[in-house]
Amino acid sequence: MKNIVVKKSLLVLAIAGGLASCTNDLNRNPINTTTDAVAFSTPLGYKQGLAKVYGAFATTGSSGAGSGDIAGIDAGTSDFVRLYWNAQELPTDEAVCVWNDPGVPDFHNNSWTSNNVILLGLYNRSLYQITLANSYINEATEANLTARGISGTDATEIGYYRAEARFLRAYQYWVLMDMFGNPPFVTETSPIGKSLPPQIKRADLFNYVESELKALEPLLKAPKTNEYGRVDQAADWALLSRMYLNAQVYTGTARYTDAITYASKVIGAGYSLSTSYKNLFTADNNVNNPEVILPVEYDLVNTQNYGGTTFIINSSVSGAEGPANFGVPGGGWSGNHTTQVLPNLFGDYSGNTDKRAMFYTGGGTTKNTTDLSTFTSGFAVTKFTNLTSGGLTLPGASVFCSTDFPLFRLGEVYLNYAEAVLRGGTGGSSAQALTYFNLLRQRAYGNTSGNMTTIALSDVLNERMKELYWEATRRTDLIRFGMFTGGSYLWPFKGGVLAGTSIPDYRALYPLPATDVTANPNLVQNPGY
Repeated sequence: MKNIVVKKSLLVLAIAGGLASCTNDLNRNPINTTTDAVAFSTPLGYKQGLAKVYGAFATTGSSGAGSGDIAGIDAGTSDFVRLYWNAQELPTDEAVCVWNDPGVPDFHNNSWTSNNVILLGLYNRSLYQITLANSYINEATEANLTARGISGTDATEIGYYRAEARFLRAYQYWVLMDMFGNPPFVTETSPIGKSLPPQIKRADLFNYVESELKALEPLLKAPKTNEYGRVDQAADWALLSRMYLNAQVYTGTARYTDAITYASKVIGAGYSLSTSYKNLFTADNNVNNPEVILPVEYDLVNTQNYGGTTFIINSSVSGAEGPANFGVPGGGWSGNHTTQVLPNLFGDYSGNTDKRAMFYTGGGTTKNTTDLSTFTSGFAVTKFTNLTSGGLTLPGASVFCSTDFPLFRLGEVYLNYAEAVLRGGTGGSSAQALTYFNLLRQRAYGNTSGNMTTIALSDVLNERMKELYWEATRRTDLIRFGMFTGGSYLWPFKGGVLAGTSIPDYRALYPLPATDVTANPNLVQNPGY
């Protein structure tokens, strides 16, 4: 079972659902009389409140993002990781989904509009999580703690909770900045219900997130000293490193030296590569994991929904593969597979040379994707599994999964460092960049046979694909390398054409949902939509 933070969230979310319900008889007495003053009257109440902020990453429903009330998105598809994964992977060379669910074909055809329901779900989910964080940050002020008689070590611990909520808010603003560019902006000081949120420009949002993350450095627990699944300083540094690596896209100004600085902080914090790549993506990847800096936690009993790794694993498995072989004996949805770009990059895609090559190639499957409606037109990806690292099926496993999803891990940070050095950042060295690069390859090959003596930016992009595929980084990577839009780099069905075709530059940003632009006159739609 997973950490108490996620388990407790279920109780709190149930309370929230009760508060959101209504009745036709307006004369009835309130069924639930739990006010904020009561819910946050004890240190335990504050931890349960924090659990709700974390739990919103892994739980679903109309009491969450409101996605359950959006046409085409039910509660099962409104999980953050599922929405984010779709938006990061399906419009790229890494993934294709054969389903015709509303909004899905728009991604691999690169034809989404401001009415795409998956983008609306992601946008709403991120804003909902920001709203939860804002509320918690307000409740955890020193003034409120004093008024509620909470002091000493309890108050100190709640101070860490508040900093973690601020980080989770900053992370969601990074998601909105990366995906939508110019979203509405609210903080804990914004008036509630009195005015429509103002819009913030992408570069200004970058400055805000940067300032928040820097301010949080001394307020968070030291690396590796917090509970598993909770934010510490290393998560803060990892997000800064990722954000600085993409700063030129976000603001027009490169920040590669800063990317090296914060990657180095993470690397020096005591994390190490897992000895087994495949064990990073198993049902017990929460146990003794030296590499993952911050995950989204899933538990097949306590966080049952059809998103997250339940979605990633089941959508990648068909009856031919045998769902039981992946720890989901009652599942297997035949949805997502990869294009030939990924196995071709490995060359030997059997996994005998580079252990990161994890594909199902049997059952009449072809390597090349030539038919978007056929699951076997392209290899299935077997990287994520609901089996334990020992190959065992969890008790009670059927469809739901207990595999945690890594938001940040050391492997990415090594590649951030290498790329930033190659792009001209200072404070690092080419020799150290090559060392980090080769450490990943040594794990993958099991020896030094895959080591390289020199690396170029193209090598780093290729290594990011091999190391991080299906971890929801590919769209951002291709945009940073100038390969997502235009016609210089094509992949199967880019732009809806089998051979691939050029797509316009405006598609490097997703549109703000039409419903929100209509409802909020402060919002200006992104160009092209």
